[in-house]
Amino acid sequence: MVSKTKHFFMVFAIAMASCSSPQTHSNDQGGSTAGTAPKTNFTGAMDEIKLMTLDPGHFHAALVQKFRYAQVDPTVHIFAPGGEDLKQHLNRIEQFNNRQENPTDWESKLYTGPDFLDKMLREKPGNVMVVSGNNAKKTEYIHKAVNAGINVLADKPMIIDPDGFLLLKETYDLAAEKGVLLYDIMTERYEITTMLQKELSRQTGLFGELEKGTPDNPAISKESVHHFFKYVAGQPLIRPAWFFDVTQQGEGIVDVSTHLVDLILWECFPEEGIDYKTEIELISAERWATPLHPAQFQRVTGLSDYPDYLKKDIIRDSVLNVYANGAFVFTTRGVHGKVSVTWNYEAPEDAKDTHFSVMRGTKTNLVIRQDKAQQYQPTLYVEPVKSTGKDHLETALRDAIDRLSGRFPGLSFKASAGGWEIIIPDEYKVGHEAHFAQVTEKYLQYLVDGKLPNWEVQNTLTKYYVTTQAYAMSR
Repeated sequence: MVSKTKHFFMVFAIAMASCSSPQTHSNDQGGSTAGTAPKTNFTGAMDEIKLMTLDPGHFHAALVQKFRYAQVDPTVHIFAPGGEDLKQHLNRIEQFNNRQENPTDWESKLYTGPDFLDKMLREKPGNVMVVSGNNAKKTEYIHKAVNAGINVLADKPMIIDPDGFLLLKETYDLAAEKGVLLYDIMTERYEITTMLQKELSRQTGLFGELEKGTPDNPAISKESVHHFFKYVAGQPLIRPAWFFDVTQQGEGIVDVSTHLVDLILWECFPEEGIDYKTEIELISAERWATPLHPAQFQRVTGLSDYPDYLKKDIIRDSVLNVYANGAFVFTTRGVHGKVSVTWNYEAPEDAKDTHFSVMRGTKTNLVIRQDKAQQYQPTLYVEPVKSTGKDHLETALRDAIDRLSGRFPGLSFKASAGGWEIIIPDEYKVGHEAHFAQVTEKYLQYLVDGKLPNWEVQNTLTKYYVTTQAYAMSR
């Protein structure tokens, strides 16, 4: 039987040997934002999706194109101001085109100029805009694209402060009026241990009921550790200097935490809309800085000097203080959840970004660990709450694995110090970069459906309400 993961790569990682170089168009000046475009009725036909990439300042924009999709035209129109961010984006696309295994055949049609946004809105050579970059500008980009009748696939976070939340709410109302779909890229829903943590929490014979928790001992916790210097697609990641300016990138409490809040809502209340006005309460929030020394800044950006906009964050000995870290506790329908995000400069040798998560049930806890003991690979454990009744719970775990075998063939488990470790076949461990294609696949299906589920829209607003309220509380 072909697994879902293998099937995904068979369909979307189409092996094509040809490649093409970006083409540069002349810079036309002027132009104002265009009016509403008629709603496009998508059918899933080949090449009917025409992508436009706007101001790609973050490597996630390129990862949407790591694989090809039959529904997406290989010609992608890029509108950008020019500069190093754009150069890095084009280099990544070319790497995908030129790799030996599953090469892509993207053709980049490039426009650069100060009026790049107006140019895209006026001419609209595509019907879906992909945006990933400077988060201070992103909300405006999204709002104007939606107003012009363009579907939007946006990298997180779509907003970074409470003022942005008001505009985002207006933008979703506008998207409904214009008949277009606005969707953010929640890749962590496709990480296999998280998927299984969610599924096993539905097995009441094994998990019991989700605890309510307390501020000091939440029912569900998500902790994420990231690193400024890392490798992406086998190459050292060069980050733009603005990434270290929290007024442009956003503080950690509104950036990576977007994923973690999304997962809490998605796992605890699957496909249920949460009303941020009546069902959410912020309990506590804090923020703290990561110091970055000049040599570290140069290694990760390639720049020998700090730009002027970063000098406000420089402390003694030319050390840059980056407020990339944050933690907060909130409740949803009385269930306590905790989110924590930490950014270090560089991971230990052979380590990667890490994730820790626990869901506390009345019978067992479902725990994801990704530390040295797990060889820095996310690993899911099932751990009894009480020492008694372990034999009964092992039977319940076996039954739960059997019930999941239709969706996830090959799952098994073995004893561990605290209970049991879930053994997951390697074919499901596709990695963070491949998750972007899986999100895109889901979005393409929503375009064919002609709508997003109501809970997706409602919980997107709730998610950003939580992060921006935590931002305000932490200050």
